[in-house]
Amino acid sequence: MTESRGTEGYGRRYLVLAAVMSGSILGPIDGSIVNVILPTITESFGASFSTAQWVPMIYLLTISSLLLTYGRLGDILGYKKVFAAGLVCFVASSALCALSPTIHMLILFRAVQGFAAAMMMAMPFALITVAFPARERGKALGIYAISISVGLAVGPSLGGFMAAWLGWRSAFLINVPIGLFAFAWSWKVLPGVEGRPGKMDLRGSALGFVALFSALLFVNRLQSDGATRLVAAMFAAAVLAGTLFVLEERRARLPMLDFRIFRSRTFSFACLASLLNFIAQFVVVFLVPFYLQRVLHEGPSEVGVVMTAFPLAVLCVAPFSGAISDRVGTSLPAFVGASISALALFMMAALPASAQPWHVGWRLALFGVGAGIFQSPNNSAVMGNAPVEHLGIASSLVATVRNVGMVLGIALGGAVLYAVTPRAVLQMDRLTGADARAFLDGLRASFSAGAAAAVLAALSSLVRTGRLPGGRAAGR
Repeated sequence: MTESRGTEGYGRRYLVLAAVMSGSILGPIDGSIVNVILPTITESFGASFSTAQWVPMIYLLTISSLLLTYGRLGDILGYKKVFAAGLVCFVASSALCALSPTIHMLILFRAVQGFAAAMMMAMPFALITVAFPARERGKALGIYAISISVGLAVGPSLGGFMAAWLGWRSAFLINVPIGLFAFAWSWKVLPGVEGRPGKMDLRGSALGFVALFSALLFVNRLQSDGATRLVAAMFAAAVLAGTLFVLEERRARLPMLDFRIFRSRTFSFACLASLLNFIAQFVVVFLVPFYLQRVLHEGPSEVGVVMTAFPLAVLCVAPFSGAISDRVGTSLPAFVGASISALALFMMAALPASAQPWHVGWRLALFGVGAGIFQSPNNSAVMGNAPVEHLGIASSLVATVRNVGMVLGIALGGAVLYAVTPRAVLQMDRLTGADARAFLDGLRASFSAGAAAAVLAALSSLVRTGRLPGGRAAGR
């Protein structure tokens, strides 16, 4: 994009950034809270674990499957309208979740909440890119990352406190006042940039939804159920819908996802690097609590404190890395950040069975430093190399890649752990001696796989050449 992008005065655009952050913090807070209160919800309804796990899973699947659709909708209707509508619907669905009379109704309302959250999550990068000129984009995206890190950091503690003192339903109700405030502020200060005339590619949207939903559900169920007929059917549905989606988008006059956006190698490899980084990240997020609980025998509160080291490190680093990328370009900071993440994962793989929690904490902090250095410059590379008419789709792609990376990271970590660790050991809650060492062997293999993904992310970050669809030179 050119320097002319950026529609607000200096003070005004930082009010825009604050408004976007006030809405965006809801997603990570809600997601991390639900993971903490899920055991309480399961007990409250007398539900089975297999049923209760749909409470977080349906939310993630729905969000991931709809981001691209909302990205295109934002390009047509305007980013402010879609973001604000998402906030209103998120508030309403949160209240419905709190009032759910059964576990099945809660799952249904979580799906509705996912529909709303996808609207909010698809728009922030587009809104920021519109408000800020290119010379300040990295800094703005780095500051924006604070809202995600704060949400992830305070969510677990807030969820545990509210569930203990006010009941699990209060954890959903906390979204109501925050969401209403965010809506009022956003509607007042967000730039009312009009969308570009066009029509929604409904057939492409439907095929894209089915393809993503089936693919992510296949990955999730393959890990837990194995290669059953139902899992095979999910894979077949994903392949069929994905193929039809590509064919539909290539021939549609106004496609939901214009594949010409990927002609920029900078844009394409930045998306790939982001996917690989989030795969590595969620290998860590998924498996480290098991190491702390089963091998080091730490309780839930101690696990929560140790895990906070990661988002706090991102919080401290991301704003500075974004500002640095505005001066030196996006490639070098992204490469350095992904390399640090890989180093932290290799160090994680070297943890002994006799480690102390602080040994885990500083490794998590080091990984957070790497992730914080990587994310803002990499996101700036994506948004800076997106055509103006496709900012909404580019913004939603960033969020889609992030969510798909989360699912694939959990699947990769679980698959490697299951392949290396004896099944009997995996059934145990508290491990000592030879059992702890066997479990640790599986964790080391999983962390090494995550490190490999981070190394590939670093290498992908070095690819910052090519030209944009309109013939403009790609950003760095």
